Amino acid sequence: MGEGAAQAGVRIDGKAYAERLRARIGAAAAAFAPLAARRPGLAVVLVGEDAASQVYVGAKARACEEAGIASFEHRLPATTSAAELLTLIERLNRDLEVDGILVQLPLPQGLDEQAVIAAIDPDKDVDGFHVINAGRLAVGQEGFVPCTPLGCLMLLKDQLGDLSGMDAVVIGRSNIVGKPMAQLLTDANATVTLAHSRTKDLADVVRRADIVVAAVGRPEMVRGDWIKPGATVIDVGINRLPPTDDKPKGRLVGDVAYGEAAAVAGAITPVPGGVGPMTIAVLLRNTLVAAHRHAGLELPADL
Repeated sequence: MGEGAAQAGVRIDGKAYAERLRARIGAAAAAFAPLAARRPGLAVVLVGEDAASQVYVGAKARACEEAGIASFEHRLPATTSAAELLTLIERLNRDLEVDGILVQLPLPQGLDEQAVIAAIDPDKDVDGFHVINAGRLAVGQEGFVPCTPLGCLMLLKDQLGDLSGMDAVVIGRSNIVGKPMAQLLTDANATVTLAHSRTKDLADVVRRADIVVAAVGRPEMVRGDWIKPGATVIDVGINRLPPTDDKPKGRLVGDVAYGEAAAVAGAITPVPGGVGPMTIAVLLRNTLVAAHRHAGLELPADL
């Protein structure tokens, strides 16, 4: 069993797990630097002035520096052309100091996100969004997996240990979370149903699951009476409810009605403080994996 074996009402602390992972990443990055004569490097490209994206990019840069990973920021105006952006990506593909490339989404209107992702070297695609990495995941080859579902899998394995034979339901079929999550659970020998908002009798489908991963983007859609007693619930959603007098900025909630579900579930992630912190930690981990592969070094076993 993992270091937090399931019991009634366990709150899965993603923030604490992410901090432990980041400490291991920092130690591995420190060991990497003298062997490779450089630090691992992550290039982050931000196009435009989207406020949320600027916050995310800043957080990623700080996390890199704390972990001993070099952060190369490229902030471009919203008027940047597709040709200019693709030229930058090609330069980063060739840059031996850059192990990972992340283009912050969404891009300004007029820029084709799929074309931009396709231009990234798959071996530097630490977001795991490139179709080649999606294909590698599908057939069991070594590649990069999107950070959020990989973080969810880490939390599940830490909580439950071996997932073999468990009945898992993933709600949501996005390319970024739902589909790779279903593949990861399949590879972990769970029996997986990939459900979504149009699934018939969705509540009944969820009720049979030992593991529920909610990533549908609808606030508190999954109710407590959908949850099998003792099930483990991973809530990927993060939604802001309309402002109220006591919450003028609106309350942050997940895709699961936390209070209801926590009364039934064996273990559950909160929102915030559950899956969210894992995403940046896994991004750092993927960057470190890329750096070791590029340098021909063996990756530490605890990553």
